[in-house]
Amino acid sequence: MIGDVLTSSILFEALRQKFPDAQLDYLINTHTYPVVENNPFIDDFIFFTKKEETSKNAFFKLAKSVKHKNYDIVIDVYSKLSSNFISVVSQAKTRISYHKYYTTLFYNYNIKRQKSTDQKAGLAIANRMQLLSPLNIESKSIKPKIYLTKHEIANSKRFLEKYHIDLKKPLYMISVLGSGDNKTYPAPYMAKAIDIIAQQTQGQILFNYIPKQETQAKEIFNLCEDHTKTHIFFNVFGKSLRDFLAITYHCDALIGNEGGAVNMAKALDIKTFTIFSPWIDKATWGLFEDSNNISVHLKDFKPELYTKPEKKLKKETFALYHKFNPELFFDKLKSFLQN
Repeated sequence: MIGDVLTSSILFEALRQKFPDAQLDYLINTHTYPVVENNPFIDDFIFFTKKEETSKNAFFKLAKSVKHKNYDIVIDVYSKLSSNFISVVSQAKTRISYHKYYTTLFYNYNIKRQKSTDQKAGLAIANRMQLLSPLNIESKSIKPKIYLTKHEIANSKRFLEKYHIDLKKPLYMISVLGSGDNKTYPAPYMAKAIDIIAQQTQGQILFNYIPKQETQAKEIFNLCEDHTKTHIFFNVFGKSLRDFLAITYHCDALIGNEGGAVNMAKALDIKTFTIFSPWIDKATWGLFEDSNNISVHLKDFKPELYTKPEKKLKKETFALYHKFNPELFFDKLKSFLQN
């Protein structure tokens, strides 16, 4: 996933500090490349494409190509069967991954994930940094970063101005849809939250969606109050992931569903207000929470509903979402907007 690839990119900054002359390569899914494009700490990319996903021959060929690189060290952050296989085939002398009872023979170092941390960075950062401990790299908080070019920033500014968006006035990006239905705040509730944003700020509002999601995004737009609709530039959106990043760069804040868009905004140093899905663990993905990055979770308001870990409530997501009325966090949202 895009958020995972972006978050894991912090390892390269730490590795570069320890091994300034090393060749550092990143094996990723092709569609995630835009969030690590131009990263100065990464030398090369190996792409896992749809072809490798659907063809065993293509997958084996990719694994062999990794072996031919003669890597000294392989760090498997993904730690699923496909990456387990590639790690073993690589024949790297040092292989590191997370501890799982069925993969301990594949790796020299099997790192157990922390279950809690006092770091503001969050567990997702802390656990990734732990993977570098066998290399005597001290665990510390490194914030993921996205590297836009001056050309991209200038082009996106011209694009926004073309649609009569005034960059001297407040501009908000709304992550109206999550990566799936069980990570998407209900449309009527999201519309109410957007109404609050428009009423309090009189700002300009953009929706983050891709063309195939237009119907879902339009449903949320239609549920907004008439006054709110006049503040929404519905047809202004990025046609590619890099376009979205460049547009978000000019926003005052990104507000909406937890996921890749929030992580990307944080990597651009854009303020965020995040609405977590009831089954996602906030301790893991509430990255770098402070006065500029606020998040809300049903568990914050109704802890009595959580008699078991969040992941075990995945099947109950929609019933729990129904209990997550936006009025629960309106005060927090208003305070965020005021600040």
